[in-house]
Amino acid sequence: MAADPSVTSPPSADDRRSGYGGRLTLWGAAAVFLAVSLFGGHQPAGEAGPPRSPGAGSVDPAGPRQSGEALPRQSGEALPRSAPTRLRVPGISVDAPFTTLALGPSGHLEPPPAGDTNLVGWYADGASPGERGTAIIAGHVDTVTSAAVFANLYRLEPGDRFSVERADGRTAEFVVDSAETFAKDDFPSERVYADADRPEARLITCAGDYDRTVRDYTDNLVVFAHLV
Repeated sequence: MAADPSVTSPPSADDRRSGYGGRLTLWGAAAVFLAVSLFGGHQPAGEAGPPRSPGAGSVDPAGPRQSGEALPRQSGEALPRSAPTRLRVPGISVDAPFTTLALGPSGHLEPPPAGDTNLVGWYADGASPGERGTAIIAGHVDTVTSAAVFANLYRLEPGDRFSVERADGRTAEFVVDSAETFAKDDFPSERVYADADRPEARLITCAGDYDRTVRDYTDNLVVFAHLV
């Protein structure tokens, strides 16, 4: 069945404009917790919804650029906001395009189309991959017909690398810090989705056993990574 990562809200682009110093404190103290289940059906208790990204809806998704502009960057230095276009994870043979994900009317994060097994979704109201903050990337582990894009996500280990191609022509390179599995009923939302003072990313899919009673997997697998 489809992967069912349950997500909270990453911080938003408007917060970033006001300066990072107050953003973590404000988000940690005043976040509204939403029970958000990526693929519906299961709502883990106490889970927060992803914080809205500061630039979402007000910044050109391709990010600022000018013809012939030199784009030097120090290792790990944040990139401007730009929509992701392709995820490449050589270690598990992932080469997949992106679709955008948004919260639906019910408060659930809408999933990537289940008919396309080689597609990942980006929470577009959150940080873009390479931008300062926590970018959320989700994908199916399987579908009713076959294994899907994140079927082998569990194989990633600390030190493995993946990249995100972006609409502004830049490529954001990430290194894996850890890969951890959490029970959906005890999901550490603040740890997974809290804002970061550097560019970070989370790759999320389902894991554990499939519970046919609730039509959902019991766990979520989360890969933690940062920009290099």
